[in-house]
Amino acid sequence: MTIFPSLYPEVAQSDLSISERLFQGLETRPDDVAIIDGPTGRHMTAAGLMDQIRALAGGLTARGSAPGRTIAILAPNCPEYAVVFHGVAFAGGTITTLNPTYTAPEIQHQLQDAGAVMVITIPALADLARAGMADTPAEELVVIGGGGEGALSLDDLMGPAQAAQSPVGLDSFPVVLPYSSGTTGRPKGVMLSHRNIVTNVNQLALPTELQPGETVIAFLPFFHIYGMTVLMNLILGEKGRLVTMPRFDLEQFLQLIQTHGVNRLYIVPPVALALAKHPMVDQYDMSSVRYIFSGAAPLGAEVEEAVGQRLQAESIQGYGMTEMSPVSHSTYKGKPRHGSSGQAVPGTECRIVEPESGADLGPDEEGELWVRGPQVMMGYLNNPEATAATLTKDGWLKTGDLAVIDGQGYMFIRDRLKELIKYKGFQVAPAEVEAALIAHDQVIDAAVVGKPDDEAGELPIAFVVSAPGAGIGQADMRTHLQGCLAHYKHPVEFRFVDSVPKSASGKILRRFLRDELRAEGVKS
Repeated sequence: MTIFPSLYPEVAQSDLSISERLFQGLETRPDDVAIIDGPTGRHMTAAGLMDQIRALAGGLTARGSAPGRTIAILAPNCPEYAVVFHGVAFAGGTITTLNPTYTAPEIQHQLQDAGAVMVITIPALADLARAGMADTPAEELVVIGGGGEGALSLDDLMGPAQAAQSPVGLDSFPVVLPYSSGTTGRPKGVMLSHRNIVTNVNQLALPTELQPGETVIAFLPFFHIYGMTVLMNLILGEKGRLVTMPRFDLEQFLQLIQTHGVNRLYIVPPVALALAKHPMVDQYDMSSVRYIFSGAAPLGAEVEEAVGQRLQAESIQGYGMTEMSPVSHSTYKGKPRHGSSGQAVPGTECRIVEPESGADLGPDEEGELWVRGPQVMMGYLNNPEATAATLTKDGWLKTGDLAVIDGQGYMFIRDRLKELIKYKGFQVAPAEVEAALIAHDQVIDAAVVGKPDDEAGELPIAFVVSAPGAGIGQADMRTHLQGCLAHYKHPVEFRFVDSVPKSASGKILRRFLRDELRAEGVKS
């Protein structure tokens, strides 16, 4: 067995919960502003944030709503997101994070699967939450900043401050259930323990070298593992300051950087491309930015270098997935290798495995990346089959990504074995979209694949076989998907074909469709 170990010292095992790890960073600076709501400017100090978390934990514990139970949050980035996340965690509960762009059926699926008993949301999403709660275990709706019909306000949940973490198994209890799209079927709940998340925060502290008081802008959604661990937990836990954005808007993003003197940018490839090329960037003072980290999808070396040169900042990237809490690789500060996803973070081992034979490969040989480390998930909720297919008995996680590791431990992503489409940092499962398309009464078959795109990473393209004489078109498909799938899952193009290529066993031969799309890109 050929193992590529991390080249850096292991981090000591921590016996702190995720909230205790956060408090460790907040307690040293009680009067400092910890988190700012970008659009309004309202803020919480470190002491104020801790007080709110302790009060919510105390209230949930008193109601019997949190210890050992799951609570969902449906909200965009805002200071209260951290209060809810850590209030539930400190009370000994599990938090499942819902995507605010989900439709009611998608919310319903996650609430049912996670067994959530409560949903905490904002006024603008309250009706959506109510619709998604139908026929689920979630009986209580809580609205941040208000109550309304049949709902409590977040203030109603506050109680006497809870002084200590409710007892939980740091290794055996899932503190968070983010949902990750699989290559087949609907999204799966990823069980991440306190130790998974705390370990990953500590693993990232070394390569990022965050300085106390540095300001970071947070547009990456907290419901997503990237925003959850790297921003909400790492930055606040390492004495940084967050400026939140409810959604990405380039002009507001640039204005907030200028206004707050933002020092670090944690971004995704489409934003990197905008920073490298958009003329609007020149209208704002970006001189405070010293560090740019891109993740969620591979970033080309040319764009990575260009954004660094334009902003006169260090530009690097990393690699991860929800199942790894999420980071397994990061480029260490001061050690850039443009085009690489970096080196394994402390305590992480890697293998490169030949997909067909299972043989281990050596440096500079391409194969599937396998990862083992203390940040690797407990498994998928209610899905032992998927867990067994992803995790080996000795703890190796099969990433489904084809990669190369060079002699210095730098890892380069080449392609994907698995069929997930990575669109603007989001994961789109072809099978889920295909099922929605085939639900149309005039569609008899469908296949969805990703088309490479410099800005989005990949664009979902649908190949649709319509019923004879159906006469349906692009607009019909778009209308059909409106009520059943989040917008980012919608194909950008629908191609009507006579048949979908399949193997003898009926498996869609996506490689033929991808090859067709790639060939078009070469011709253009």
